[in-house]
Amino acid sequence: MRRLPRGEIVAVPDVTLNNGATMPQLGFGVFQVADDEAERAVTAALETGYRSIDTARIYQNERGTGRALRGSGIAREDLFVTTKLWNDDQGYDSALRAFDASLERLGLDYVDLYLIHWPAAARNLYLDTWRAFEKLYADGRAKAIGVSNFTVEALTKVVDEGEVVPAVNQIELHPYLQQEELRALDARYGVHTEAWSPLGQGQGLLSDPALAPIAEAHGRTPAQVVLRWHLQLGNVVIPKSVTPSRIAENFDVFGFELTEPEIAAIAAMDSGTRLGPDPATFS
Repeated sequence: MRRLPRGEIVAVPDVTLNNGATMPQLGFGVFQVADDEAERAVTAALETGYRSIDTARIYQNERGTGRALRGSGIAREDLFVTTKLWNDDQGYDSALRAFDASLERLGLDYVDLYLIHWPAAARNLYLDTWRAFEKLYADGRAKAIGVSNFTVEALTKVVDEGEVVPAVNQIELHPYLQQEELRALDARYGVHTEAWSPLGQGQGLLSDPALAPIAEAHGRTPAQVVLRWHLQLGNVVIPKSVTPSRIAENFDVFGFELTEPEIAAIAAMDSGTRLGPDPATFS
């Protein structure tokens, strides 16, 4: 808990994953953040009150992220750390080696969540990779395992052919790309949906006129409105910023609630517009 400038005392709610582990619903992402800058940004996020940090091998900032975690003075059991396996490390043996390398860079004994970053369907290795993930989970070195950017087809194959159902599917998700079908499938399988690029950076989302009256009604920013929308849908969300004031702003999203008409207005913004690659073809 921490006291925000508005005088509110806020505790980030947890979601309970399908293996019984808990995960903060609001976390902090470090995509496209250089290693040294990641150390500063993660430190600022932890000081703000975030306890869930999301990185990946391909971000090349696991070392900086790990330095911030270890230097924070926060007990390891009070942190939730996610990292991800990159496409060229897929396969059973290579996935196990890649995990060891990520742990070494982070300076940790375990991660709370390990994700296959993309299905990379053309490589046809994600089922072998998932078996390696199941070993890491069984060994207790990854407290939960999941996937990222998995399509309906890829997720269904993992659920049908694997021994462990993924705890999380981290996907591109924002008001312009709401992925209703995939979110419904996640829910059906007991997989939590986690949103990357939750604010749709680069699309002009935050200046969309549909958000302005909602933000004004609550005395909040459009970014806070969008993050609140995610939370009320039940999504886990990991906004990214390197600016301390914006990091704090993105954390201050628990003192208000959107109405049903406001949620419907945001739902009407869905255009199917992607920021990132198509997971069905990206390898």
